[in-house]
Amino acid sequence: MIRIEALRYRYPGQREIAFADFSLSEGEPWLLLGQSGSGKTTLLHLIGGLLRSQQGQIIIKDTNISGLSEAALDRFRGQHIGFVFQRNHLISALSVRQNLLLAPYLAGVRQDAGRVEAVLEQLGISDKADVNVRELSYGQAQRVAIARALLNRPTVILADEPTSALDDNNCDKVIDLLLDASRLNNTTLVVATHDHRLKHKIPHQINLTQA
Repeated sequence: MIRIEALRYRYPGQREIAFADFSLSEGEPWLLLGQSGSGKTTLLHLIGGLLRSQQGQIIIKDTNISGLSEAALDRFRGQHIGFVFQRNHLISALSVRQNLLLAPYLAGVRQDAGRVEAVLEQLGISDKADVNVRELSYGQAQRVAIARALLNRPTVILADEPTSALDDNNCDKVIDLLLDASRLNNTTLVVATHDHRLKHKIPHQINLTQA
């Protein structure tokens, strides 16, 4: 469902990063492991189309996203890929509902108020729909960020260091939420992390090494 072939990327003035070929099946959770500088975030951003690959192929649902135009890539990303970052990037002036309705609008996807309600219910925060995000606890804000990633029924969820700043209790809560959401929606989950606490939670793992 995700296939990487002969993928290479180089930042200006830096060494080239070469990624080993791999293939991930639909609905599977995976860890991308490696030390700082090994290319975890770079690979995640390439898969998500936030960086354009310079060599090689990234194939998601039989679409080679490396060959898409910018407009087509934006549409594909909005329809098929959800992101969860270490920082939640919620808009503090808006309510939870408004933040979630904004996400499909920016992606050029139809807004669906019923889907917003369903995802908030699934994550146990439906009572927070009209609360300003500044009034949320950190854990509640994390759930809203996960809700935003799930909103458009993505094929893939990409999570970049979602637990590295959390204590053990909150680490377990966040990764369990992501795994539960992935199972319920049959979504392929890819978590880039150097947090070794997740190793026993997600057995499918790709280890990146720094050249």
